[in-house]
Amino acid sequence: MTPESGGMVAALLGWGTLAGLDLVTGPQVLLSRPLVAGLGAGALLGDVGTGLAVGLTLELFALDVLPVGASRYPDYGAATVGAVVLASGLGEWRHSLGVGVAYGLLLAALCGWSLQWQRAAAGRALRAHAAGLAAGQARTIRRLHWRGVASDVGRCALLTGVALAGAAALEERLDVSGPRFALVSAVAVGAGLAAALGGALRGAGHGARLRWLAAGAGIGVLLAVLG
Repeated sequence: MTPESGGMVAALLGWGTLAGLDLVTGPQVLLSRPLVAGLGAGALLGDVGTGLAVGLTLELFALDVLPVGASRYPDYGAATVGAVVLASGLGEWRHSLGVGVAYGLLLAALCGWSLQWQRAAAGRALRAHAAGLAAGQARTIRRLHWRGVASDVGRCALLTGVALAGAAALEERLDVSGPRFALVSAVAVGAGLAAALGGALRGAGHGARLRWLAAGAGIGVLLAVLG
């Protein structure tokens, strides 16, 4: 459902901002992971099932991403919150899951590009204050630090606001009651599983790590069947 109260919008905006900040600025306790961000958004909406389904599916795509250094990667924090709001507002999650995941992936790419823009701005600020940094001026260091924090807060809040506004607009225009949308959801889950498997195989490489991966996957499938 689309959040109708100002309190709900504020709570979702705050949660999306916090999830986005967690990726780089802090506190870096996995709030930015799609599974956690989606579950939190679902709890705020009173629709934990949809939050879990959307977050888990986006997490499969995120497992193929290694956010290190200056590499380009999607930012799933605010994107996942927007995806959960859209999927929850469209109704039955088995039909709305695919649409929500597609929306989340698009937003995650946009949010990822915003990280590049922010890094460029930080680089310009460092160059502008190079003399003070070289001299070890504590005032300059503090100013740059808090400017960077404020910039990321603004970035995450803006992206979350865009994600929520987009979800509200799409909810009014989409009808996912047809059976073809259940197929879209199945495709989204399949694509996520393929992405997660590809990332796991690349990360495992060869030798013992690959054998441990195969053993873990086999045990997981066996437990799922027996359960």
